[in-house]
Amino acid sequence: MAAAAGDGTVKPLQSAMKLANGAIELDAGNRPREAYTEYLRSIHYISQVLLEEVETTKEAGETMPPDTSKMLKLAQQCLERAQSTAAKLGKTCLKPAMPAAAPNPQPAGRHRRVYSDEGGKLSPFLPPEIFQKLQGAESQSSKKELTPLEEASLQNQKLKAAYEARMARLDPSQAMQKTSLTLSLQRQMMENLVIAKAREETLQRKMEERRLRLQEAANRRFCSQVALTPEEREQRALYAAILEYEQDHDWPKHWKAKLKRSPGDLSLVTSLLSHLLSLPDHPIAQLLRRLQCAVYSTLYPAVSRAAAPAPGCCPPTPNPGSRRLRPSQSLHCMLSPSEPSTAPQPQDSPPTPSLHPRAAGPPSPVGDITSGLPDKDSSFEDLEQFLRTSEPQGRGRGHGGQPEPQLQQLKSAVEDIHNAIADRLLSLTLLAFEGLNTAASKDRCLACIEEPFFSPLWPLLLALYRSVHRAREAALSRSMELYRNAPPTAIGIPTKLLPKDPEAKGTYPYCAAAQELGLLILESCPQKKLECIVRTLRVICVCAEDYCPTSETTSQAGLPPIAAAAIGADDLLPILSFVVLRSGLPQLVSECAALEEFIHEGYLIGEEGYCLTSLQSALSYVELLPRGGLAKQ
Repeated sequence: MAAAAGDGTVKPLQSAMKLANGAIELDAGNRPREAYTEYLRSIHYISQVLLEEVETTKEAGETMPPDTSKMLKLAQQCLERAQSTAAKLGKTCLKPAMPAAAPNPQPAGRHRRVYSDEGGKLSPFLPPEIFQKLQGAESQSSKKELTPLEEASLQNQKLKAAYEARMARLDPSQAMQKTSLTLSLQRQMMENLVIAKAREETLQRKMEERRLRLQEAANRRFCSQVALTPEEREQRALYAAILEYEQDHDWPKHWKAKLKRSPGDLSLVTSLLSHLLSLPDHPIAQLLRRLQCAVYSTLYPAVSRAAAPAPGCCPPTPNPGSRRLRPSQSLHCMLSPSEPSTAPQPQDSPPTPSLHPRAAGPPSPVGDITSGLPDKDSSFEDLEQFLRTSEPQGRGRGHGGQPEPQLQQLKSAVEDIHNAIADRLLSLTLLAFEGLNTAASKDRCLACIEEPFFSPLWPLLLALYRSVHRAREAALSRSMELYRNAPPTAIGIPTKLLPKDPEAKGTYPYCAAAQELGLLILESCPQKKLECIVRTLRVICVCAEDYCPTSETTSQAGLPPIAAAAIGADDLLPILSFVVLRSGLPQLVSECAALEEFIHEGYLIGEEGYCLTSLQSALSYVELLPRGGLAKQ
């Protein structure tokens, strides 16, 4: 991203997002034919880029670039929306002119992950029982070793097939030979079954002896307490299962030897956890899937109830200019229109915020908007006082109007996730591999466990967070729509940190940072989302250095590297607020709330924590921008 900000080059993913965003703006502006064309153009561009990458990596013998999966997600979303737009073109003449006046409007969900974009048709997440079957499909498809009786049965089937073939070749007059062959077959089949039964009994006896021996070893490991809790008894049983697994597989011994030779090599920790969690028959991998299913079963009813309209309340009328993306992907978050929690009036649902300024057209109300903004020189002078005064209001709106059971469900789900990752999965991993029991190795283990654990759960978890923070997201979305064309100086960015010739590059200032921030919604792991926020602030610093030499910027001592690189906190926050406005992502409120809960404490006191706090401060500021400009319009 530094190169993209400094020399003007743009990554293919950013270019693809620009194309998709242009199509979405056309779609939101009720221009379906042009939007359909742009969606297809976006898919064509992504296909060309991926084909070129395949040829390049094939010749160089390299692996796929990290952005490939994100490009595929983007192409899938564009294809889905192109299909919806094509259906809309075919039904234009059948749609009523005033959607709000329809006799029985379809209920439009307040959270778009639970609804598809086919006219508000309910499209829920997978039910927990189906999710559980999908999670267990991989382990069921793994190869199973045959028992002695099963081997004997297969052998007898082959003997019977050979017997039938020989009997077919004999003449009817050879009755004695037929009788001899029949008796020989019966004798061989009986011998095979008797031998197999004896082998199986011996094997079962040895397995039981081994199980008891390993159970005793597990009991000795947990003998510090007389009465074990149910969780400790479960952990003891799982530890015994791990010991039994290690009796049948050699790879754990090799990895333990590697860890003993190189105790400080964190790359070994990453490789070990990746290998361990990729094996569906390992007890730790099986525990991870069971815990995922338990958390999913907790989240699913909470999200379903939150998405349903309250009894006796009319569902809000959807904005005809906005489209909803499908719930199965994360990219829908790019285009979330505002979600007012109570008022169903169309003016409370502005069109989809854009990542780019609109083209030149009718006079913009920026002059009226900027008149209601705080003075640019004093807007961030006393940030701490501002946050102290705004925090109760902002946070209160985040939970205002939400039923108490819903908040309790969120707290319960968060507690279950913490317990699953840290108290059960991590502790069991440390029991199985004692060489990982160091501070650095524990942190790396947590990061390796979180990625596969959160991947299938994050969409549902974020849906619950967004439902709780619906009011704050609606306020943030209204600010984004109201100030989408406000100049950077009106947000408080000093002119020295702006490009000398804004029209030269054809984009708005800090465009690369807004595009980098938009990539956050493509991730489903808290650690990777946090890394995306860090990259966003680094791109801001690179852009600031490009716009203004380092000698002219205000560097402050004692700040983390990002803040001290080129600009101080007083300049960083207004720039980040401008980037948030241009990102058009009101769900950043919920994303940051979830990250604050699930990020490891060690990160919150370093560079990552500084970046997350800065983004939250910018979100609070943008959320509370004055509504004077909106009133004048």
